[in-house]
Amino acid sequence: MQLKNNLTDIHKRIEDACVRSGRNSDDVTLICVSKTVLPEMIKEAQSSGENVFGENRPQELRDKLPLIKGAQWHLIGHLQTNKVKYVVGNAVLIHSVDSLTLAEAINNDAFKKGIIQDILLEVNISGEESKYGLTISQIPNIIKEVGSLKNIRFRGFMTMAPLGAPEDEIRSIFRCAHSLFTQYKDCGADILSMGMSGDFEIAVEEGATHIRVGSSIFKKGM
Repeated sequence: MQLKNNLTDIHKRIEDACVRSGRNSDDVTLICVSKTVLPEMIKEAQSSGENVFGENRPQELRDKLPLIKGAQWHLIGHLQTNKVKYVVGNAVLIHSVDSLTLAEAINNDAFKKGIIQDILLEVNISGEESKYGLTISQIPNIIKEVGSLKNIRFRGFMTMAPLGAPEDEIRSIFRCAHSLFTQYKDCGADILSMGMSGDFEIAVEEGATHIRVGSSIFKKGM
């Protein structure tokens, strides 16, 4: 019951943020971040109407895949080139492509599997050294290079704001990401992944199409 109440609250907050910003809530996809969450809890979320889940660790995604029937999986955490085999073809979208080397590894594995893998480019707008991601100045060249790879498909961008940052700083980062997203729509950008438990309402107001919420849904003590 607690989980269902948490989800009801999240969806109400998404709806309110959409009203404030003149958006349609149908244009915002909630990704339930299920990192370290037991399969039973994920199934409970499914029974409450959720079917889009995000994992940080490639092996955890691989292991949960056969246990949760009918779910749509996203890889939202850092991905090393030697672990792409666990993700390509299992995740409908890889959010965290932060180098041409990684894009090429994903492309090669997708070619072997005979599929086209959708990806987002992760952008480190805040400039935090502890964060992965491309700089804005790297984006034009990598989009050009990615466009030549036949087994991956560029779908847009993912970014994160610093944890606990002031609202004006968070909003500025998200606005910058949305500007980038708009700039590259002609290149196939139709997804902007930003916003987590602490800042998803700001992300929705600033144009996120996908938000990644975990702790506010799967709270401890349930």
